[in-house]
This record gives sequence, structure tokens and C-alpha cells, in this order.
Amino acid sequence: MQVEADPIETLRTRTSEKWSEYPDDVLPMFVAELDFPLAEPISEALIAAIRRSDTGYGGPDAALPEAFAAFAERRWGWQVDPAQVSTTTDVSVVIVESLRRVAKRGDGVIIMPPVYPPFFDLPREAGCRVVEVPLIDDGVSWSMDLDGIERALASGAATTVLLCNPHNPLGLVHSRAQLEALADIVTRHDGAVVSDEIHAPLTFAGATFTPYLSVGDDARSHAIAAHSASKGWNLAGLKCAMFVTAAERMAGIVRGLPEEVHFRTGLLGRLASTIAFTDGVDWLDGVCAAIESNARLLTSLLGERMPQVAYREPRASYLGWLDLRELGWGDNPAAVALERARVALTDGPQFGRPGRGFARINMGCSPAMLTEAITRLADAARA
Repeated sequence: MQVEADPIETLRTRTSEKWSEYPDDVLPMFVAELDFPLAEPISEALIAAIRRSDTGYGGPDAALPEAFAAFAERRWGWQVDPAQVSTTTDVSVVIVESLRRVAKRGDGVIIMPPVYPPFFDLPREAGCRVVEVPLIDDGVSWSMDLDGIERALASGAATTVLLCNPHNPLGLVHSRAQLEALADIVTRHDGAVVSDEIHAPLTFAGATFTPYLSVGDDARSHAIAAHSASKGWNLAGLKCAMFVTAAERMAGIVRGLPEEVHFRTGLLGRLASTIAFTDGVDWLDGVCAAIESNARLLTSLLGERMPQVAYREPRASYLGWLDLRELGWGDNPAAVALERARVALTDGPQFGRPGRGFARINMGCSPAMLTEAITRLADAARA
């Protein structure tokens, strides 16, 4: 099905962060929210819940684990045991609570910059240290620095890997071979992996998302994955995410969490997520097609209007990573873009040292908005 972004007049009536952070003369292209209307089956289910005043606490429910397992099998060929799926508020909570159980206080946790900014904070919230092993950029593509990860684990500098799969902000879909190699390294050093897979439903046609827990017994024995419908279906404000395991030892770790971790799941979030994984797939496919089209449009716009800006089309999600160093806008070009072009991008340095001179742009919008953003940036660069 074809899915189009809401008109800007409608978008500006939203009260979410994307549409309330800046005044109306700014094009908000920063926070990872989609501009598309909710999938109709989700809207209908939420409206029906409100009409029956079904807004209390979430009780026991098997519907979401079963819906997610069926989606994972259809979408990725991954067999998930619904009994090893449990919920909480959001993916950040999955990460923090998992790290608290698989790593000791003071342990090092490997992250791979440039990476989602909260990855610098979540290990610390769990009582751990951050150990940076940046991705390798060969000028054509990015990949994990497996040798660097092994050195960090072998030396004792780190015990755990916090994986971003697909990788935000690059839209990098890690290959099965790299994930298998990572699993082998972590197993050799008796480590653990927490894999953030929130962007997985937004993997593009022609790319293959590989769930970390699907790559073999080694991965299953030492990992917890974080999944959610919040990015794919724009449900972040409804607060629902999932712990997913595939081995009894790891399932036992999740079962040992305080009951409140699971009890805080949003009831409406759980309902919306269940509908997303069952009746929202045609909508998801339409959104992915629209985002892929925008990714190609961005390539064309930059080539025509800002050829000095380097950009590689992502293979998942709706985030573009712009190399703005040639503009001479300094380490944080997003600040210049906001001041001169009234376009709000995400600051590159927030993603770590490799983000200096870069900015992230949100492509989950209309082609017209994306075109206007690049037009404004190009005009500012020429001024």
C-alpha cells in the first residue's frame, strides 16, 4: 500500500518533541519520529480502547509475544519462543536492565561510535564504564572493528558488547558473517551481548536483517535482544518494548528482573504493538518504500545542490548521516544549519568523536519537506 506523510499543517498540531521543540519557522529534521499517519488498524484499536475506557494497568498477556514471534518468522525467518519474550517501557530500559544483570558494576561495555547518543549514557546508568571501539570506515562502507573488540575483551577492559543492529545513525545492516564472528569472539572471552534491534522492521528491500540471536548457539547463549514496534510504527510515546532471549540461562536472567520492570509496560503500547505486528505489516511496507524513495531523493538533491556534502544511502531506517566537513561549518554543523538555514538536524558530535563535522537528518517525512530542507541548507552554504 502507498503511505504518504501528513501535510505540515497537520504535523504542526502534534505535541511530540519533534513538533514542539522549535518555533514554526524551523523545519524539524532531528529526533527519530515519523511524519506518517498511524497505521489505520492501530488507530482503530487505540480509539476502541479509549471508548471502552481500557486505560488501566497491563495484566498478563500472551498476545504480543505471539504476534512478535509470528512477525519475526515471516519477516526474518527467525524462530522466537514467545515464552522468552517479555515487555517493559522502552528499549532503553531493556538495555539498562540487561546490562545490570550480564555485567558487573564497574565492568566495561563496548559501544561502536558513531552511535545513538544514549549508548554513551546507558552503560553508566547500569553502573558500568563505556569502552569505545569505533566502526571501521573504509571510505565505501562501515563495519565492526572485530579485532578492536577482541582486544578490549581479551585485555579485560570490557566484558560486554552493546550492539546496535541495524546501526543508528548509519542505517548499517550488519552482515551475518560479521555477527557470527562477533559471537565467536564474545564466547571465547566469556562475555555478553545486548543487541538493540529497534530499527529492524525498517530494513529496506534488498537488504537482509540478521537478528543477533539467530546466528548460532554461541549468540543465543550470551545475548539479550531489545525489540519494539516503536520505531517502525511510530509508537514511542505509548511505551512498550521487549526483552527477547533464546537460551534458558538468559531467559532466567530476564525472569529474575523485578516485577515492576515488566509491570511498567504501557497498556496502550502493548495493544498497539500487537496490532502492528499482525495487521500493520502492509502499512510498514508502504512506509519502507516511501523512506527508500526519500533516501534516493536525498542522493539526488545533494548531488545537484550540495555536491560537497558526502552521504551514503542507508540500508535500514529513515536516518541519513551527512558529512558536512567540506562546508567549513565546524565540529557541530547542525548548530550552523539551525542558525542560518532554520533546519534542525541532530548534532553529529553527540554520536561520538567520529561524528565531528557530521549531522543526522530525518528522512521519515514528505519528499517536499526533504527538498525544502536541502534547499535551505544549500542556500545557507552559498551565503
